[in-house]
Amino acid sequence: MRLLDEQYTRTPFYGSRRMVIALGERGWEVNRKRVQRLMQMMGIQAIYQKPRLSDPAPGHRIYPYRLRGLPITRPNQVWGTDITYIRLQSGFIYLVAILDWYSRYVVDWEVSITLDTGFCISTLDRALEKAKPEIFNSDQGAQFTSQEFTQRLERAGLLISMDGRGRAMDNIFTERLWRSLKYEEVYLKDYAGVPDAIGNLKRYFQFYNFERPHQSLDYQTPAAIYFGIPSKTVKCRKPAAIQVGFAADRRL
Repeated sequence: MRLLDEQYTRTPFYGSRRMVIALGERGWEVNRKRVQRLMQMMGIQAIYQKPRLSDPAPGHRIYPYRLRGLPITRPNQVWGTDITYIRLQSGFIYLVAILDWYSRYVVDWEVSITLDTGFCISTLDRALEKAKPEIFNSDQGAQFTSQEFTQRLERAGLLISMDGRGRAMDNIFTERLWRSLKYEEVYLKDYAGVPDAIGNLKRYFQFYNFERPHQSLDYQTPAAIYFGIPSKTVKCRKPAAIQVGFAADRRL
């Protein structure tokens, strides 16, 4: 599962057949059925770079994707959320985060040992206590299409947007966060358990928000852009508007 996690982060378009070949090249002879079972357990699938969480809850409403071609010009205009897999020495946990698309600022996050809806809702509740976006984007996963989750968004007066099925670019900013997190934090460490993971993730997100300069933000930090606070070393200039679509990927 560790090797699959690393390979998936590098090549999210690999299905089980290619995963078998990739593992074999690294000296791990594994049959395809086992790879399929482990990928399903981890919540990942090929084609697009996100956990396999896009099956909506039965009978729940699916909202349209509202961001294609939309210029994103300010903080709290669009928030996005997603869930990813985090490995431990023994087992794994799931991580949900809410990201401000304009500044790349992580508004809030939480981990869970199961893919229930509760940890997504509690993360949303804390985020909405801090600020409110105009548009909230997610995938079509059961956690985000659940009535309990969408009703919270509607009560807050937010416009709901959901990714199209199998579209990697619809939530590209959160996907990029997962890559940074895994290469800069998770793969460099070996979390002993859930408390160890939470402590290290807390330190990483503090670093990510307030210390790590982003090339796409003219080497300013997400917090500097989100709160409009000039960096100590870089003059805080307003970034260019983000145009959602394939052009956005080049700016990451």
